[in-house]
Order: sequence, then C-alpha cells, then structure tokens
Amino acid sequence: PTPAPDATVLRYLAAFGPASVKDMQTWAGLTRLREAFERLRPGLVTFRDEHGVELFDLPDAPRPDADTPAPPRFLPEFDNLLLSHADRTRVVPPEYYGRTWQGNQAHCTLLVDGFLAGVWKLEGDALVVEPFGRLTGAQREEVRTEGERMLTVMHPGTSYDIRFGTVVR
Repeated sequence: PTPAPDATVLRYLAAFGPASVKDMQTWAGLTRLREAFERLRPGLVTFRDEHGVELFDLPDAPRPDADTPAPPRFLPEFDNLLLSHADRTRVVPPEYYGRTWQGNQAHCTLLVDGFLAGVWKLEGDALVVEPFGRLTGAQREEVRTEGERMLTVMHPGTSYDIRFGTVVR
C-alpha cells in the first residue's frame, strides 16, 4: 500500500508554509490531500488569507512580520518559490503575471521587497537585469549589490558587468 503523504505535507509546509491544501496539490501534482492535512491539523497552526482561504503551517515555523525588509533576490528558472503555490499573488503582482514564461520556458526572475520585479540573464560577461517597473535609486543599488554577491558565488574570480536593460529572450 502507498504510505500516507503526511511526511511530505510536513516537509512542504517547512519549505513553503503557510500554504493551503490547493497550494500543496499544485506543487505536488497530486489531488485528495485534504485527508492528510486533516490528520495533521492538531499539530499545525491555521490562518486565513485575505480571501478567506485556510492556510496551514508548522507551529514553530518562522513567520516574519509584514514590515520585515526583504532584500533583492535573483531566482533561477523554475524556482520553487514561484511554483509552490496555487495562489501566487503573495509573490507575483497581478500586473506581472505571465511575464516570466515564454512557451514552456521560464526565465530567471528578480524579487524586490519580496515580490516579482523583473527578469535577469547572464549574457556573455554581463548580468542584464530587466525590471518590470521603476526601481528607486536605493533599490537599484541593492539589486546591483545582490547581483555582485550572486556572481561571486556562481563564478568566483570572474568579472561581470551588471547593467539594467532588456533581457534578450
């Protein structure tokens, strides 16, 4: 017999909670996970989002205050943060929905203040960042600093030009 998916639910919540049953079903490609969530309910905490959807989380999971600053982050194609929820509005503003995919190809994405803010690509010796909207001077500097940090990890000892422009897709 197939084991109950309880352990997988707990691992999913550890990585992506708070999340709804539908969120996990979207991420896992499975259906009928409500039973597992109900079995686990006594050991979980629950919330309601702004639409009244029930969200589950682990009791000791970090849940930063809404005012906690979120530094810029460069995400790779198909990053789980963008694929892990049925409702992606927690990360993807409605006006940018659909801008990170072309056919079946996902683009590398940029988060600013915890939200999708653009795409990026390594083009030769340049990191090209295409913001979807206006970034303040301070945000641009933070993006540049995070880009330098990322490149140091990805390609130590290699020099890259970081520029803002159009990402060739």
